[in-house]
Amino acid sequence: MAALKRVVIVGGGISGLSAAFALLEQAGSRDESVQCTVVEGQEYFGGKIVTNRRDGLVTEGGPDSFLTTKPSALALCEKLGLTSQLINTNKEHAQTFTYSKGRLREFPQGLISMVPTKLGPLFHSGVISWAGIVRMGADWIIPARARTNAEETLTEFFSRRLGSEAFDHLIEPLVSGIYAGDANELSVDATFPHLVELERKHGSLIKGALAMQRARSSHRPDATARTLFTTLQGGLGDLITSLTDRLSCAGVSLRRGADVRVVQSSGSHTDPPFRVELEGGERLDAEAVVLATPAYVSAGFLRSFDHEAATALDGIPYASTMTVSMVFPEPEVRSRLRGYGFVVPRVENRSLIAATWSSMKWAGRAPSGQCLIRCYLGGRGREHLLDLEDAELMERACRELESMVGIQPPPLHVEVYRWPRAMPQYTRGHRERVQRIRERVALHPGLYVTGAAYDGIGIPDCIRDAENTSAKLSAYLWE
Repeated sequence: MAALKRVVIVGGGISGLSAAFALLEQAGSRDESVQCTVVEGQEYFGGKIVTNRRDGLVTEGGPDSFLTTKPSALALCEKLGLTSQLINTNKEHAQTFTYSKGRLREFPQGLISMVPTKLGPLFHSGVISWAGIVRMGADWIIPARARTNAEETLTEFFSRRLGSEAFDHLIEPLVSGIYAGDANELSVDATFPHLVELERKHGSLIKGALAMQRARSSHRPDATARTLFTTLQGGLGDLITSLTDRLSCAGVSLRRGADVRVVQSSGSHTDPPFRVELEGGERLDAEAVVLATPAYVSAGFLRSFDHEAATALDGIPYASTMTVSMVFPEPEVRSRLRGYGFVVPRVENRSLIAATWSSMKWAGRAPSGQCLIRCYLGGRGREHLLDLEDAELMERACRELESMVGIQPPPLHVEVYRWPRAMPQYTRGHRERVQRIRERVALHPGLYVTGAAYDGIGIPDCIRDAENTSAKLSAYLWE
């Protein structure tokens, strides 16, 4: 009888837990058994997915939803029996605003993959000047960029196609809301490769977006379709709870509050291929190890036996962010709130990246008579905000809301979450960097890396990459 394969997954965020879940599925489909251990240094699982429930409030410390156009998260929810708990955004308040030129303006309708396709909403919004709108329209006739190995930043790409005004006021705040990054550094090839392909295929972003719209409209609408973003009725923390419950019942060892001190590769055919040593001296032997940790953490584990892989991992920069959730008496702020919230272009030079009226966007987020607002701060180049005390961060957020929206009453309740070095930045050269990392890691059979640092930062991206990693791992273990 073959010896039971041992796998250690370092990191208990959505990537590590999804990798463990997918590995169990792979083992079951092959009629195999596996001894799997997930090791997490924090006292909780879930990484940046943190839901707090208090007196009828449901607050999210990290992400508050996930994208439905990428199927991995929806599929995982179905496997976990959570589909009935999914809720759409509140259609009654389906508007988004941007803080532009000194006041809130409705974000123009008609954007497809961030590309504007309707002139009317642009004219009425006041976000872009007439000259800027004319410059955007030039995308229709500007030739596509010749194929070249030169990599463009998001600023370069969108400014070339749509003009700098459209990029600064319309597209950059959306990019910042996703990556918390500086568009002068982020690679368009790594962040939005489908837009690069649209230009190549159609010669124009607007032509390509309209072609996408026609393709979608050819399909009959589904009355049960999900909105662009969805979440769970009890908060995204329910996804983590369901995953850990399922893994625990299946015999996976879930070790939280257990810091990994070192990962060793024996390079031997007789000794266990890997040894994971925890703080305190405990050692876990394994046939395979999955590093589901931030790139800079994984670099520290690999440095002793693959300096080149560690250097490449260290080359992925990170940005720090903060969220400040505040509860206000609804009668005193309701007249000031419209839609789901607003985004803030970097050119406005504000502390806020965005603010969400959480209790208007999602059902069941606050008790009757209260309004839950979540402010998103920090990002690339604004990491100094991380040094502020909680009270200072709250005051900063309140001042921003007062000057930008007119909200004046003090909050009834405040929750501050800090995420130092939490958002990987896909800067120029990212795809080549990731390729080098994967090539180097592949030189150590049984070793894998997965997570937001490589091929997508969203929850569905992390789940997909974890599933792909587990498929490779299972092939290594049992083929």
